[in-house]
Amino acid sequence: MLLSTTPTIEGHPIREYKGVVTGETIIGANVVKDFMAGLTDFFGGRSSTYEKVLIEAKDTAMNEMMQRASALGANAVVGIDIDYETIGQGSSMLMVAVSGTAVVI
Repeated sequence: MLLSTTPTIEGHPIREYKGVVTGETIIGANVVKDFMAGLTDFFGGRSSTYEKVLIEAKDTAMNEMMQRASALGANAVVGIDIDYETIGQGSSMLMVAVSGTAVVI
């Protein structure tokens, strides 16, 4: 399945619009990850622990969106938007929501 943040895919005219599709995931970072990220914050540098959580959440949401597009008979999703939010008490959980238009190219 082709995925794009742009409204079209060059060289592939859209033959049919199937509708808006979404994918969502909420993932929590556990105490160990919070502790390791706190050390990184204190000493400086990138937090590979949180980066891995972020990538996992995004990939899960994108896969969910692709499955929904495929169920509609689409072979591409265009105009993809990815939103990241922290939620929960103390902003301890990460929510990733993706949306786009399922199309046949």
